[in-house]
Amino acid sequence: MSTPAPQQMVDALYSAFGDNHSRAVHAKGIMALGTFEPTAEAATLTKAALFSGKSLPVMVRFSNFTGIPNIPDNIGDANPRGFALKFTLADGTTSDVVSHSFNGFPTATTEEFRELLLAIGASGAGVAKPTSLDKFLAAHPIATTFLTTQKPPAVSYATLSYYGVNAFEYTAANSQKSFVRYRFVPRDGEAFVPAADLPAKGPNYLQEELPQRLAKAPVLFDWCAQISGPGDVIGDPSIAWPESRRLVKLGTVRIDRLAPDPAATEKATMFRPLDVPAGIEPADPMLGVRQAAYPLSFQHRQ
Repeated sequence: MSTPAPQQMVDALYSAFGDNHSRAVHAKGIMALGTFEPTAEAATLTKAALFSGKSLPVMVRFSNFTGIPNIPDNIGDANPRGFALKFTLADGTTSDVVSHSFNGFPTATTEEFRELLLAIGASGAGVAKPTSLDKFLAAHPIATTFLTTQKPPAVSYATLSYYGVNAFEYTAANSQKSFVRYRFVPRDGEAFVPAADLPAKGPNYLQEELPQRLAKAPVLFDWCAQISGPGDVIGDPSIAWPESRRLVKLGTVRIDRLAPDPAATEKATMFRPLDVPAGIEPADPMLGVRQAAYPLSFQHRQ
């Protein structure tokens, strides 16, 4: 089984969710602005300029899953939620991070992810059982877990933890190397909508709640690096590392306002997971295909 070309991955996303001339995945979102304050400890892990000690501007995008721009916020298919960040460094360059609200990925490889997307696209209403998706899930229990154990609907995009499931290699100034995965932890903790209250939530409740929250106070996330340990699988995002692994706080993301001119900002902004400074390198082969596929989707929706 060969690694799919970037265009094949974009086409597979369209097969699953439709070609809506939007982002091929995580199409529905809302963008905001703030600052990032790195910790001194981050600089002991990597020489990356992102953690030089200076406060940096950051643009963030919260989103729903799927490539459906009007997917309701209050249904299960909108999970996992996305959280993408674009940091502007002192020299004017940018660095991106892409994460979502589930600690893991449905498949180990890009090839399997494409198979899953094609199976979703071939398994709509009225398709005879067992569908292509039924067959795929029967052979891929991790994908089944991913699709069936998502978190309940959150009170806010700001009350979820988010995970960067693809590993990176950090190189410190003394040349010491470590493998890390990211997580963003809401300073005020996670909070979910009780099942009894969900029917009263509208289809855009998350989009409406964030501006109201920001009008009252900034939203804070602690950005942490989970450090790999012996036996951890580095290049397989479907397998979460043990919770016993050390967490190093890299800094605090402080979100305080919505992005101006939302439609224009949304259209003009792309997040690419390999836009990273020196001192950070990809450690998961999936990242290369993702990096090449994003611009194809971006060009298509312009």
